Amino acid sequence: MTQLHQSLPEWPEPLVESIRSSLLESDRTIVVLDDDPTGTQTVHDVPVLTSFEAQDMLALVQTKPPMFFLLTNSRAMSEEKTRQLHLDLAKRLQAVAEQTGRRLEVISRSDSTLRGHYPLETDTLSAAWPGLADLTLIMPFFAEGGRLTIEGQHYVCQGDQQTPAHETPFARDPVFGYQNSFLPKWVQEKTTGRVAAADVVVIGLQDIRQGGPERVRAILDQAALNAVVVADSATDQDAYVVADGVGRSSRKVMARTAASYVRARAGLERRPLMSGADLRGTGDGGLTVVGSHVPKSTAQLAALRNGLPELVAIEIEIDAVLANAENVVETISASVNESLTDDRDVVLFTSRKLKTGLSDQENLEISSVVSACVSGIVGNVSARPRYLIGKGGITSSDLATKSLRVKLATVAGSILPGIPVWRLGAETRFPGLNYVIFPGNVGDDNALLAAVQKLRGR
Repeated sequence: MTQLHQSLPEWPEPLVESIRSSLLESDRTIVVLDDDPTGTQTVHDVPVLTSFEAQDMLALVQTKPPMFFLLTNSRAMSEEKTRQLHLDLAKRLQAVAEQTGRRLEVISRSDSTLRGHYPLETDTLSAAWPGLADLTLIMPFFAEGGRLTIEGQHYVCQGDQQTPAHETPFARDPVFGYQNSFLPKWVQEKTTGRVAAADVVVIGLQDIRQGGPERVRAILDQAALNAVVVADSATDQDAYVVADGVGRSSRKVMARTAASYVRARAGLERRPLMSGADLRGTGDGGLTVVGSHVPKSTAQLAALRNGLPELVAIEIEIDAVLANAENVVETISASVNESLTDDRDVVLFTSRKLKTGLSDQENLEISSVVSACVSGIVGNVSARPRYLIGKGGITSSDLATKSLRVKLATVAGSILPGIPVWRLGAETRFPGLNYVIFPGNVGDDNALLAAVQKLRGR
């Protein structure tokens, strides 16, 4: 990987306070359409809405929040369902903007390893709401996860190893795989040539670190109408420079980004990790639910079970789910409830062998059935857990909306870097519960073990 980010000093001026002040003094509300709940991993004291009802959006925007998340969970949906959802959201958000007089700036938050319904989501929003944006910014940088973009190339970094994203297992995702991680070529690939790599505008690290926010603003202002712009970033300060430039620009920018840009655009500092005292809850045993199948999640699950052999480990057999999901829900939920009532901590996990179909659509259908079973099990548990961890984006989203009946939550902070904690509201099944949204691909092998130990007060 190029050493440019090490040899070129960062932009020297502090920007967080000015970004936040400008946002608070403006008529803008930033709406983060999050395709799974892991996008909340870099913020704090920000509301999360899971309802798509226009009156719920209107009520929230009327409070003039600088930012809120709207959980779409679209990464778990088919292309057609994703398209229809974003058509509906565009129309409803446009109506909310007109009713409140607020300018709604949209961030389409997605995975830092380039997986998701791009360009479907941003294209649909732009077509359904013509005045929403005239530029699209692509920025998958995610500091806590070691996802850096240098000279247009996106890297996955672990320790001293830096790997171009297209050479990692993430690029072989059965639904959202890709061949390129040089972002202009990735855009060309994902748009099937509609946007040529040569036409993608690149905001490079030299622009960011030598020219600062004004250079970013100038690049955005000079870009062609409806251009796609990609931005380098290797540190939080780089992200703040880009975010400040977006705030200064005369263009209407819709961003397709990972979570670090969200924090930067909101003008939020990193907050210290939540302590065991912050996370102390009431209830019986704790519950960890692992649905993600990425290799990182499997390694973390193994470390958890090895490190805490006293946990009650319950496997959800995928073949059994596909054969008779109702029976699986009934049987396993009874076992989980019994263990929690006995004040025993439980780890509930799907079979580690990934079940694949013959097409992307079939893969999504299998995933949907299994996820519905997992959320059904947790939804049938009556004992209040002392804590709850949802491991994986789709898993944590379905647990929130289907099992816990979350309509509005607040991001309290993070238990570990890149791992957010939601505090559940009064309308949920377990008011005040600390719900940990644990992404599938974040943290080292011992991260899940560390989270459970912190929640257990050990």
